[in-house]
Amino acid sequence: MRKRILSLLSLFTVIMLVTSCGAQKKGASGANNGSSSTSVTGPSASQWRSGVKGTWVLNSVTRQDIPDAYTIKNIFDEAPVECFIGSVWHLPAGAMRNQTGSITFNASGKLCANGAVRTIVWSIYDPGKMGGEPEFQFKKLYAGDKAANVKNGYALGLSFADQQSLVLKMPIPLDNGARGHLVFNFSKQAD
Repeated sequence: MRKRILSLLSLFTVIMLVTSCGAQKKGASGANNGSSSTSVTGPSASQWRSGVKGTWVLNSVTRQDIPDAYTIKNIFDEAPVECFIGSVWHLPAGAMRNQTGSITFNASGKLCANGAVRTIVWSIYDPGKMGGEPEFQFKKLYAGDKAANVKNGYALGLSFADQQSLVLKMPIPLDNGARGHLVFNFSKQAD
């Protein structure tokens, strides 16, 4: 009887560990409601890192608190938003910091580079004791570049990650001093 209880307790512990590995939205109101409210405590940088790694397809980019009249010409100093729709973001697991990944473009259009692959180095910024929230960061690498020598990069807020979806938010400064966001909605691609 005691052996059976220990087995059940061990099984319960394993289930709890497995279900808590992915990073989830910090607010209690749901994943895709566009709410920017967060609780004081949320997933750690290492939990976000576990939730973000994998291969993701960018399904849509929506506007949050950005007026319709506001024009966004390109993102990540690369291309218009529509060129990123359908892109595949490969974010492999690796060392704790600075994993090498890629973005493969799959959209065709006037300013899109269908089939182009952009090498990136990505990480999850851990604010540690300074306060703040972990962020998804990446730098684009061109042939011959070393990540340490690339000074320009991009930081996106981490909104949600689980085994099927990932939501990142890119802050957009507006003319009136306010800030809106582009919300990147990804789905996990089978490996």
